[in-house]
Amino acid sequence: MLAEQIASVGQQLKLIPVADILFFTSDEKYTRVQTETFEALIRKPLKELVEELDPVQFWQIHRSTLVNATAIAGVTRDFRGRMMVKLKSRPETLLVSDTYTHLFRQM
Repeated sequence: MLAEQIASVGQQLKLIPVADILFFTSDEKYTRVQTETFEALIRKPLKELVEELDPVQFWQIHRSTLVNATAIAGVTRDFRGRMMVKLKSRPETLLVSDTYTHLFRQM
């Protein structure tokens, strides 16, 4: 399992502890890495990250999104009935695709 991820933040390369990562989202040929304080980009596709990260810690909630389970504050539904993940320390909400709603049945 990965312990750290190397990512670019502007012109710098930064070593980010995996525990600090709130979520990953696909962004064309890059993957966006979001922590509490900054956003970075990596060239590794989400498909590879799914295989390398601990599935207990990082849940795939959409084909383009992996979220750190410890960063989840809760789940709500929008006006269309779609599940949305709310994060503890960020204003973003992340869409849960129908394929992954089973992850939140016990919540």
